[in-house]
Amino acid sequence: MTHDSTLDTQAPDAQAPHAGAGQPRFVLDPATPSVHADNERLREAGPLVPVTAEGVPAWAATRYATLLTVLTHPNLSREIRHWAARDRSPRGTAIDRIVTDTSMLNAEGELHRRLRASVAGAFTARRLRRLRPKIETITGRLIDRLAAMPPDQPVDLRKEFAYPLPREVISELIGIPAAHQDRLHELSDAVVQVADGPDDTPGVRGTLHELLDQIIEERRDTPGEDLITDLFRLHDKDGARLSADELLATIELLFIAGHVTTVNLITNAIGALINRPDQLGLLRSGRCPYSAAVEETLRWDSPIAYFPMRYAVRDIEIDGVHLRTGEPILACFASAGRDPSHYGEHAHVFDVSKPPSSHLSFGHGPHFCLGAPLARLEAEIALTALFEAFPRITPAARPEELAPLNTLLGNGTRTMPARLGPRAR
Repeated sequence: MTHDSTLDTQAPDAQAPHAGAGQPRFVLDPATPSVHADNERLREAGPLVPVTAEGVPAWAATRYATLLTVLTHPNLSREIRHWAARDRSPRGTAIDRIVTDTSMLNAEGELHRRLRASVAGAFTARRLRRLRPKIETITGRLIDRLAAMPPDQPVDLRKEFAYPLPREVISELIGIPAAHQDRLHELSDAVVQVADGPDDTPGVRGTLHELLDQIIEERRDTPGEDLITDLFRLHDKDGARLSADELLATIELLFIAGHVTTVNLITNAIGALINRPDQLGLLRSGRCPYSAAVEETLRWDSPIAYFPMRYAVRDIEIDGVHLRTGEPILACFASAGRDPSHYGEHAHVFDVSKPPSSHLSFGHGPHFCLGAPLARLEAEIALTALFEAFPRITPAARPEELAPLNTLLGNGTRTMPARLGPRAR
């Protein structure tokens, strides 16, 4: 948000049917030094607050109960056709790329159910049990690589550990041929800006689609135990159920969404634990399971900061705020996770001994994240392996020194420097 003043008092365009017309609004800042400080101010301003996000006027659902209502309200939709001011919103932004996605992400009703059903089998308990040894193997290889580095020199655990692990796992799950993985990773990184590299451009996105098309065509002749093969079978069984465009959009969504947020989850969990030796001690002693650290991180430092959009399909009222037909609402996941009205006066405290009974970091309702079980499994395996391998690990920078991701969508830091110390014998 803007930091020179609490509110941006510039009047909105009176002719546009957008959120909070005539009211002062918070301007969300992708480069904010503290998204949680911003969110505290948002919660204090109300449950639904007028904001500007990448030039888009919207309502921000800031509190747990309000966000839960927004995620499940029958008169709110993710379909962009309901957005009254769509033609006035800036193009080419992170928000624009999300709201114009043509996969199940923004589908509703029967279309959403059909597209979601096509990939649900990839995330069953049986499939994840079969995938677990592969996750452990990848994790072990990354730990070995870390152990070969100088133990007293800082290493970026986001780049060297939290980042490659979920990327390789989702490649395995989907069935991306090894020969194409490096290039696909490079292009997808540019699209979502999770690492240093080229910026997202229409040309980059076009090249990504061309590569995915090539991968799909190559895999038709090389079926395996993976998601692409599952989607082929569904498509070939009844072509009307999954079109070629739907096949491409689904694979792109799962490849990108299947690792980006997990990178943030693992990075944020590492940061929380290396800066709180008492909490890490609870895990190492066995008094608390590593799964508790995963759930507490999801609540306390959600991998997603803000996520667009839900649109009012008719005039409605939520928590005393009147929303007009066509107005957009931004989901504030990181804010809801520290809402004192739901988690109590110590909501700002990271405490693995009291993991949340519920949180909204994976969403709720029909759009609940399909990959939640996989993300949890990866994070638990990763944290267990890292902290058992390096018992003397310490942070190499203070939390306030770490640069944010510079995006409204992801919540995390661009690096996570630590000194590993010697590997356990």
